[in-house]
Amino acid sequence: MHWNPARLRPECRVQVRRIGAVWLVALIVSGLGCARSTEREHGRPDPASRRVTGSGEVVGFVGRYGSHVWLGLPYAKPPTGELRWRAPVPPEPWTGTREALVFGAPCTQYASPLGGVAGRAGAPAGSEDCLYLNVYAPRATVAEVPTGVARLPVMVWIHGGGNSIGEAAFYNAGNLAATQQVVVVTLNYRLGPFGWFRRAALRGDQTSAADRSGNFGTLDLIRALEWVRENVSAFGGDPGNVTAFGESAGGVNVFTLLLSPRASGLFHRAIVQSGGLRLNDVAQAEHLTDDAKPGHANSSGEALLRLLIRDGRARDRATAKARLAAMSTTEVERYLRAKTNVEILSAYTPMPEIGMIEMPLIFRDGVVLPDEDPMTRFARADGYNRVPVVLGTTRDENKLFLFADPKRVRRWFWVVPRLRDARHYQLSAEYLAKMWKANGADEPAAAMRATQGPSVFVYRFDWDEEPTILGADLSLMLGAAHGLDLPFVFGHFDLGRAGNMIFTGENEPGRKALSAQMMSYWAEFAARGAPDRGRDGQLPPWTAWDDTQPAGAKFVILDTAQGGGVRMSNEAVTAASVLAAVDTDPRLPTQREKCMIFRELAAWSRGFTKEDYPRAGRLGCAEYPFDAYPWD
Repeated sequence: MHWNPARLRPECRVQVRRIGAVWLVALIVSGLGCARSTEREHGRPDPASRRVTGSGEVVGFVGRYGSHVWLGLPYAKPPTGELRWRAPVPPEPWTGTREALVFGAPCTQYASPLGGVAGRAGAPAGSEDCLYLNVYAPRATVAEVPTGVARLPVMVWIHGGGNSIGEAAFYNAGNLAATQQVVVVTLNYRLGPFGWFRRAALRGDQTSAADRSGNFGTLDLIRALEWVRENVSAFGGDPGNVTAFGESAGGVNVFTLLLSPRASGLFHRAIVQSGGLRLNDVAQAEHLTDDAKPGHANSSGEALLRLLIRDGRARDRATAKARLAAMSTTEVERYLRAKTNVEILSAYTPMPEIGMIEMPLIFRDGVVLPDEDPMTRFARADGYNRVPVVLGTTRDENKLFLFADPKRVRRWFWVVPRLRDARHYQLSAEYLAKMWKANGADEPAAAMRATQGPSVFVYRFDWDEEPTILGADLSLMLGAAHGLDLPFVFGHFDLGRAGNMIFTGENEPGRKALSAQMMSYWAEFAARGAPDRGRDGQLPPWTAWDDTQPAGAKFVILDTAQGGGVRMSNEAVTAASVLAAVDTDPRLPTQREKCMIFRELAAWSRGFTKEDYPRAGRLGCAEYPFDAYPWD
């Protein structure tokens, strides 16, 4: 490997110097950030790309994969001023021809090397004027744009990033569009306290039910789907055949579209990649931590107290509470709206190195999203928007996060990684990933299968052919980690020199073949509602989730020929089965070791919580208190 940080652009070298514990994963992601500027630099207007949208005429350019590309198209008015913390409204039209050659600004967030805005990690970045989308379509002259029944399937991509970082510019969809004959739309949506924020002072008489929901990021996604319905025909896409797909927080957001009555009819298939069912009640979103019904540490109330202290209007939390209690709702609203985006963001402390904010996101408000448990909704025929769905996870999801944990991985000279306890590392990764699969794929699949029949499909991504670098076997340390499926779905491995540390010439034939298969499955599902044998009908069959008989096939394993190839499996899991497996695992001979795994599952809060922990397993874990870890 001949990787030289000095050859990266200056802003990328800054990222590399600052990554610390995130090491290789951040190198890959910052490498993608450095590579993604290609279209910014070389996008020149192509007269053949002139199209007419409902807002006006646009012209794009020919992208690196031969597709046409239109960047930075507004799908809503800028959510600034009085439109901050309001449902999005359609954009203003323009006259003349708009050159769609540059990505729109990312939404306000902290900079991050993990798929967010480039820059010093933790520094404020982005803009409130950010509701833009990008369109990738097979290259065609004006006369060749598909019409009528020839229009192409549409795939609308929702980026991840914990709903507090990320941007559409991070993803190049040109290869997917060009090779699979689909129209791909990628979009920005409001993040963090701009995307999800509830406060009584913002629910005045002139507000709509949507305004009062606090789910502004979710409403942005719905508005983007409305834009697609209104405009995608101009680019050769079929507004009657739209697939919403996303990964991580983007996958969570696809779940919310399935649940939201306001999204009904705006999409016709859904793909959830490494998603989950994580919704908050309104008390968590608004209340103070010491209220009778406690709120989250980053609720809107707690953020307001911090702002008052920072402004010098209160000297401590107690006086801030008194000051807030004395303010009228009108005063609170004026106070909040007078703040700049950076001032609002500064009320929240980002996670070190990665820039994400831990805060209440996605509310069971009873308007945009049902005030009910999602699994209960999926079990009812009228409980959600029933469309064909793909659900999936990666085999080693949590290794991305475990690898960044200095308590698990030590680094020689701050760079070379070594596992502190390889056995425990692998056991933790195994059970955490199984619980993610239960919560994000298998249990929702079983509920939906009972409701909508054989139009539910599940996958597990198993690619783990990373190299060994400086004695670190990345195939074991990272394996099929969270997010590593994305280059395969988009067919875009040109992530710069840092990306080449994982995607090497040695593993190129296998990964490119697997990528072609995955793109084909995704596009066939978008076209027909079932991945089947891919676009050309030549791939191994991917059949629907079948729990009508004990040995019924449940999900497809996506891997290279070297890893066993693409094949069906029936090894489904539930939260209960994962917990039972921990309790009987001979590799965990003592109750203390079992409780270490139970504690990690509870800390992750996917299908098993801190409140459940003391009763875990046959013997329980009360002897090993959750908050007293590490135990003597």
